Amino acid sequence: MKTKEEIALAKFNEGYNCAQSVLYAYADELNIDKDFALRLTTGFGAGMARHQEVCGAVSGGVIVLSLKNGRGENQGKEATEATYAKIRNLTSEIQAKRGSYLCRELLHNCDLTTAEGQALYKKNDYFNEICKPCISCVINAIEESGALK
Repeated sequence: MKTKEEIALAKFNEGYNCAQSVLYAYADELNIDKDFALRLTTGFGAGMARHQEVCGAVSGGVIVLSLKNGRGENQGKEATEATYAKIRNLTSEIQAKRGSYLCRELLHNCDLTTAEGQALYKKNDYFNEICKPCISCVINAIEESGALK
């Protein structure tokens, strides 16, 4: 049986974005349809549609933690506060491990809004020097999202 990290990295290698890869790895555990998970997280890749803001892997982790712990109907605000604490922990851990949780900083200012930046990113099947931070963030988001049940 594959680990969540292996599942997420396989999806990332297939060309799905970092957010999609993280949520997809948790789809079975969260009892959500895998196609739905991929569609839901499409816009979060590359820091929200290539805006290069919050890392998509972190956004995927936020969604995982929210689905696991978030406030639903007929629940008090304590569920919100507990979820916020778990998400702050996720972002703090990524910040500590990677130096940032912002896509543009993680990619060392590789500008994904340009054709040149996108080509540089895609070179070598997503596993070049530019992409190594993405792979690490996917792994870290999986680790932290699983650890923070």
